[in-house]
Amino acid sequence: SLSHWSGLSLTGLSRTGLSRTGLSRWSLSLSLSLVSPSLVWSLSLVSFSHWSLSFTGLHWSLSLTGLSLSLVSLSLIVRGSSSQAREGLKRHFSELQTAVTRLLTERLSVLLSEVDVIEQDSVRPLDDCQKLIEHGVNTADELLREGEVAIRCGLGEKEDLLGCFTKKALQIHLDSLPEVPVLVDVPCVSAQLDDSLLYAVRDRVSRHGSVSSHPPVQIEELQERPGSVLVRWCKVDDEFAVQDYRLQYRRSVSGQYEDTYIGPEQEFLVLHLDPHTDHLFRVCARGEGRTEWSPWSVPQTGYTTLAPHEWCPGSEGYILSSRRNIAMRSDSSPSKAGVLYSNAPTYFCGQTLTFKISATGQVDKRDSIGVCVGCEGEAESLQRDQAVCISTNGAVFVNGKEMTNQLPSITLGSAVTFDMEVVNLLPISNNNNLSDGGNFKLRVTIGSGNREVVFDWLLDQGVDCLFFGCSLAHPGWKVLVF
Repeated sequence: SLSHWSGLSLTGLSRTGLSRTGLSRWSLSLSLSLVSPSLVWSLSLVSFSHWSLSFTGLHWSLSLTGLSLSLVSLSLIVRGSSSQAREGLKRHFSELQTAVTRLLTERLSVLLSEVDVIEQDSVRPLDDCQKLIEHGVNTADELLREGEVAIRCGLGEKEDLLGCFTKKALQIHLDSLPEVPVLVDVPCVSAQLDDSLLYAVRDRVSRHGSVSSHPPVQIEELQERPGSVLVRWCKVDDEFAVQDYRLQYRRSVSGQYEDTYIGPEQEFLVLHLDPHTDHLFRVCARGEGRTEWSPWSVPQTGYTTLAPHEWCPGSEGYILSSRRNIAMRSDSSPSKAGVLYSNAPTYFCGQTLTFKISATGQVDKRDSIGVCVGCEGEAESLQRDQAVCISTNGAVFVNGKEMTNQLPSITLGSAVTFDMEVVNLLPISNNNNLSDGGNFKLRVTIGSGNREVVFDWLLDQGVDCLFFGCSLAHPGWKVLVF
């Protein structure tokens, strides 16, 4: 085949001066040159196979490492919760022991005081009677001695001494004796102690406290909000009938939990949290008809990177709280106060902005609470272009125009919520960057009471964040924002 492929014969090759040894070497070289592409491909497949196996091994190793870290984390949870439970039991029973000892000591002191009072009240008349008897005995002895002296004296003095003796004896009333209480009238003090208390205490102590490894409720989700964290939890024990939930939190660096919510809801917004600070959250439940709380859930770490919503300080006609999240309309400028804006554009689409009314004043149709694109210092109300708002009478305004749909009037305790999302971007630019300008649409949901109004808000420029604000014509209003 080699000779045919090359068009040469062995004889011809011999005639050209090639020997058989040379021919063999030449044939081997030619064969290797023909086989080399397949060999290279085979070697490539082998290399790829080795690389694939290496990658699979690496992936397996990383997976095992992840599982190992997960086991370490779970072990830390078990050990940490066990340590906390152990310390909690020791602290509780130590406090209980101290309290019981104090109660027993106080009760013993009361009973001993009662014994002292009875003893003093009962012994006093006996002592008085004893003193009276001793006085009578002494008087009788003295009278006897005087009688003996009168008998032994001479005849000249005997008459006078006997007369004095007789007169004194009549004054003493020798036939009169003090009354001594009979035995039945004398108190006999004793202590009545009920041994059943010990059995009752032993029974209660034997059933006091419990240790559980699976709480009936667990934290389900932690969502960061401006200056706050929304905590959601769920019941994991279907047989546990929940009456109330109890949510606690603390800083990761501190060791003291504090209550932040007790009630039937399964979510709560924890306010006044410092941004970029880890906080631990835990929740427990109380069953229907019970007074004790269930074991705590596994603590979850949450934090917020968003700055809290704050009103802008220095606005005429408004007084702010120390955290700047509460604004009160004052009477310092009753005629004209303008719009109180947020300190910065801290509202982003996808969040829920809430205004809580904690005090009310006189309703005015010029009032407004809402969000806007920018701050217009001369504006008297948010009922203007580039803003959406609700008036205190329930009217809704979009870019200065009143909608036909209306919400309930704002009253004491009302909570007004704003939710926004981008629903349709019209052509803006080649790279679709919101900040490049152009028109786009936001879907706005305003809620108040049990009603909602949903509409599309068309803006002529792209915005990444929005201001919020309020304008209240009359004093007395107080608005909390979060």
